[in-house]
Amino acid sequence: MKPIITIEFSAKADGISFKEESLAIHNPEELFAFVAPGGGCETIPDEVDEIQIVFLAPEHPNTQNPIADKPVTLQLGMVFMTGPLSEIGQAIEMLIDRAGRGELSDSFLKVTGIKA
Repeated sequence: MKPIITIEFSAKADGISFKEESLAIHNPEELFAFVAPGGGCETIPDEVDEIQIVFLAPEHPNTQNPIADKPVTLQLGMVFMTGPLSEIGQAIEMLIDRAGRGELSDSFLKVTGIKA
């Protein structure tokens, strides 16, 4: 199965940026398992100062609404989500829903700026 999302963690030291790690995510449930309490998000090193969540282009373009496939970037704190507008929109709706139900880790909420 091809990944649909990649997550890259980067840091800066002495003015030099470098990539810490990269994850391949195959479905939205894997993403939310990562950012849930007890998920891998809680083990991100303190040195990480940017998280890039890249939603890959869909296998089949949206011919009825080409705007849905336009690339966009959304910044939430130190988290940057990049990908097709429709994918980013769906992810944000899911994040809001899961945050409201307490299904996101405190560490993820803090790096996004949602929680102080």
